[in-house]
Amino acid sequence: MASQDKRLRAGVVGAGVFGGFHASKYAAHPRADLAGIYEPDAARARALADKHGGKPYDNLARLIEDCDAITVASPAVHHFEAAAAALANARHVLVEKPIASSVEEARELIKLAATHGCVLQVGHQERFVFNAMGLFAVPDRPKRIVASRMGPPSERCLDVSVTLDLMIHDLDLAIALAGGAVKSVEGIVDEGRFGTPDVARAKLVFDNGCVAELSASRVHHERDRKMRVEYETGVLEIDFVAKTFDNGTPYDLDPDFADAPEAKDSLGANVNAFIASVLDGEPVAVPGIAGLRALDAARAIDGARTYGS
Repeated sequence: MASQDKRLRAGVVGAGVFGGFHASKYAAHPRADLAGIYEPDAARARALADKHGGKPYDNLARLIEDCDAITVASPAVHHFEAAAAALANARHVLVEKPIASSVEEARELIKLAATHGCVLQVGHQERFVFNAMGLFAVPDRPKRIVASRMGPPSERCLDVSVTLDLMIHDLDLAIALAGGAVKSVEGIVDEGRFGTPDVARAKLVFDNGCVAELSASRVHHERDRKMRVEYETGVLEIDFVAKTFDNGTPYDLDPDFADAPEAKDSLGANVNAFIASVLDGEPVAVPGIAGLRALDAARAIDGARTYGS
């Protein structure tokens, strides 16, 4: 069978907002078939399956059995359980961020993927925005990265800290841009509304001298997501909300990146890349090790002292 004739039977674990996004991408993809949705709430599973096709499942093992690959878009505390079950049955996995709840779980997922020859991809979608900009093609490494990721109060993702909810995007981007190993992590977090931090600040020092200073809040008065990348040759200021940048560097970045498909729909680009990795053997866009590195830094920040302590 020709490569382009191959099709992927895909399932989605979780019928929430992101589960719906992933289901819609598989349903619309010319080389994928949405096999079904697993969600403990049967009514929600049925509603999402009725909307996008496929079957509602009340048993995770049966969904895995009927699929070649799954997206795990359930609450973060359940990521490991679903991803590990799929990988142990030689199914490919696209897991939303964070890759797992603990570093030990993340390492186990990477091991399972290697053992069974499976693709393990993590949903760090902002990387596709950087790809559209051309930022990952810059030949030099930054000396300093400053990022803030703020949002108003929401009832979503309160099972994890703001570090795992919002800051983890900038942790992943900073680690990828710095290009070195994390040498030290300092962090400070608040106690949060429901026992998980809502505000966090962190400083990462890399072995190549790069320093990243990050802040995140999910109790801010407005949505505000920015990054400043300082090179020896100049400074780049990025506004993720407006999808614009001010380029004070000599690097040839695309000022019209917001019009690129992978920047307009970074989640869709992530799903497309996952399908290409599974069906065509393309390099994994965001491999498990990237998810592990971001999670490791996030957990170090969460383990730091709290405000006022």
